[in-house]
Amino acid sequence: MSASTSAPVAHNAVPPPVPNAAARSSRIAPHSHIKGLGLSADGSAPPDGSGFIGQTNAREACGVIVDLIKSRKFSGRALLLVGAPGTGKTALALAISQELGSKVPFCPMVGSEVYSTEVKKTEVLAEAFRRAIGLRIKETKEVYEGEVTELTPTEAENPLSGYGKTVSHVVVGLKTVRGTKQLRLDPIIYEAILKEKIVVGDVIYVEHQTGAVKRVGRSDAYASSYDLEAETYVPLPKGDVHKRKELVQDVTLGDLDAANARPQGGQDIMSVMGSLVKSGRTEVTEKLRREVNKVVKGYVDQGVAEVVPGVVFIDEVHMLDIECFTYLNALLESPMAPTVILATNRGNSLVRGTTDIVSPHGIPVDLLDRCMIVKTDGYTREQVGKVVQLRANVEGLRLGTGVLDHLAVQGEKSSLRYALQLLTPASILATLAGRTQLEVEDIGEMGELFLDAKTSASMIGEDGGFQGGS
Repeated sequence: MSASTSAPVAHNAVPPPVPNAAARSSRIAPHSHIKGLGLSADGSAPPDGSGFIGQTNAREACGVIVDLIKSRKFSGRALLLVGAPGTGKTALALAISQELGSKVPFCPMVGSEVYSTEVKKTEVLAEAFRRAIGLRIKETKEVYEGEVTELTPTEAENPLSGYGKTVSHVVVGLKTVRGTKQLRLDPIIYEAILKEKIVVGDVIYVEHQTGAVKRVGRSDAYASSYDLEAETYVPLPKGDVHKRKELVQDVTLGDLDAANARPQGGQDIMSVMGSLVKSGRTEVTEKLRREVNKVVKGYVDQGVAEVVPGVVFIDEVHMLDIECFTYLNALLESPMAPTVILATNRGNSLVRGTTDIVSPHGIPVDLLDRCMIVKTDGYTREQVGKVVQLRANVEGLRLGTGVLDHLAVQGEKSSLRYALQLLTPASILATLAGRTQLEVEDIGEMGELFLDAKTSASMIGEDGGFQGGS
């Protein structure tokens, strides 16, 4: 078959997965195909890459923002994504999250989330900002690490009573690649060993200062030939048994706030019942946040920890009111502020909470002046066809001749979202008809059953009711 741009050839180039029960059990989200911004090494955006189709200018701008965030030079600033509905604003924010990786905190929320009956609007915003600021704590500990070769508890007469015996100490033998060592440990550590269910042949480490015991896994020398088992096998540790080990822990300021704000009640029955009845959400005071900041600053000054500014993404930002926007200005000016990404599909609109302030994108001008604005463009017919083909591959759907062109026309005429939403219902219709691929008649029938927004709006009469009614 000669190469062409028809749907079957494009589909045959990348065959979809076989739709068996195991492969299709997980839900396919609207942005499952977005894997990143898809930029080249020089920062330019090809027509498509990493699941993105088009939006080259917006992707290149977001690539610059990603570099600024990684170099920690964009903290306390805001990026505003504007564009018509269905042009990829949320997808761009998720792509930025993918590019930053799991080590940089990314806290997404929707503008309407601030309207809670439990806490104040400003408190919800403050919590989101604190969750988006990470703290990477580096700690060097002295540990004893190795494979357990001996585990012998030594018993002695109980000094408190003449009956029975108690464990006076425990002898533990540890082995590494370089050598072995025998340790004489406190009986309290033996209790921790029993709790971890440690036996001879396990790889463990014991902290020198605290005596905490951690089971890493089973030594791979004991690996059996079972086809399936629940045990985790690890290699024999290298180096000496007694060593200095650097441990890295990632937390957020929001985690520290929540841990310190939660009241520690007593052990009596009334305290326990009270903690069950109380709401699970506790409002954090500004005084507590200042105390946490002071402790964090001390850690940073000592070189024990480093602050990792993350990203707060607020979708549908026009849903915030004038009080939230004012508080957002103050949060952006605070010493510990993350990068803020805002997204909206509004043009000139009334600022929520006011009666006379009309502003571009529904955002007050003073906050708008702080933002770097990136606009998303509409999709051409060719780009709509590429996105539909990509989603068909992700969902494991086969498209017949002419289906891609038909859906591309529908997407250009109404919206990209409408064209994508027709795929799965049409596949059910094709399955009921005994076919393995979608045909044009399936899409046509779905178009008759489900209306797009423009067609539905055109049926509304001048009086506000639907046309054609009795």
